Amino acid sequence: MINQADINIGIYETDRREVATQLAVLLADTYLLYLKTQNFHWNVTGKMFGTLHLLFENHYKEMAESIDDIAESIRELGFHAPATFEEFQKRTAIREPVGIPKAQEMILELVVGHEVVIETARILLETAQVAGDSATADLAVRRIQAHEKAAWMLRSHLED
Repeated sequence: MINQADINIGIYETDRREVATQLAVLLADTYLLYLKTQNFHWNVTGKMFGTLHLLFENHYKEMAESIDDIAESIRELGFHAPATFEEFQKRTAIREPVGIPKAQEMILELVVGHEVVIETARILLETAQVAGDSATADLAVRRIQAHEKAAWMLRSHLED
């Protein structure tokens, strides 16, 4: 572990630890939603196959890029990023699907998953703002925007 006393980035160690803890939750949520989205991309069938296959791919690719940013933010604060499924499952509220759901159920599960990530990012945003961590606050805002857009796009496929 990095000697916390040697890190001087203008944020107290206790605040950095709290921000890193919240970043770890965001990382876990994002990673498991990424995995679920990729699963659905591979396994979607039905009338909306082409549209959903492409939409799910766009969403998981966007999340893949963000995962690295989130993990690196934890490292920048001086802490180790969780990197195993066991560590992720301890931190996340995202659940794996049972079997392979129908396309409409996939959409609903992903909407719920994005909403979980949005809630996590909002908690992170508040924590980062209290700590005076503008960089993490910016990351949280970007994640909120990305997941709100993804949830909106998915919800649009549920309308008749």
